[in-house]
Amino acid sequence: MSSESTGILLVFFEVIQSIVPLIIFFTLFQILFLKLPSTQLIKLYTGLVLTALGMILFLHGVNNGFLPAGTDIGEYFGESGKSLLIPLGFILGLLATLAEPSVRVLCYQVEESSNGSIRADLMLYLLSFAVATLAAITMAKIVYRIPFIYIIIPSYLFVLVLLLFCDKDFIGIAFDAGGAVTGPMAVSFLMSIAVGVATAYEGADPVADGFGLIAMIALAPIIFVMLLGVYMKFIGGKNNVR
Repeated sequence: MSSESTGILLVFFEVIQSIVPLIIFFTLFQILFLKLPSTQLIKLYTGLVLTALGMILFLHGVNNGFLPAGTDIGEYFGESGKSLLIPLGFILGLLATLAEPSVRVLCYQVEESSNGSIRADLMLYLLSFAVATLAAITMAKIVYRIPFIYIIIPSYLFVLVLLLFCDKDFIGIAFDAGGAVTGPMAVSFLMSIAVGVATAYEGADPVADGFGLIAMIALAPIIFVMLLGVYMKFIGGKNNVR
């Protein structure tokens, strides 16, 4: 059996192990409490099968495509010199966020919940720019060997200060956005690039310098969305950011 076939079988069993407890849990609730009609059950179980199939294909693609490609790209630019790494981080952070499905879902939900006062495209561009900025800072951390603690602690202290001044409607959006941007595109592609850069860059430690990117990415929308909330509270109104 080829290594590719073995790889997809391993992913298949991992997905089955993760989704079977959910099926058992729901089935027990269906028998004991829910009593949903058969038509609804067919839709539900069909959705579970499609979800499992999608997870299998996605994880197999990540293991055989995204992760090796991201690592190779990171190693190439890590060997090419520090002048390209910071703009590379910005561009890839921007593109990965624009392609992130969970980010678009969040943006659509924000526009719908705010009755159009906060437009989806504004949120999408804001989150993309936020992630791009923090991804560039992460590359600068690798290039200039800046300890991670010197970036993350002041950043979260800044978030605590923003909590005092931010429009309350934006606080929940900001923290949910932090989870939305750390979706499959960011985790599978950007993190592998950062590890590849740290592996190839002279003087960098793949463990100490390669990791931490996801924490930075999760922090990016929290800061930028709350800054938008501060702007809306003290300078503009919701009609000003349409």
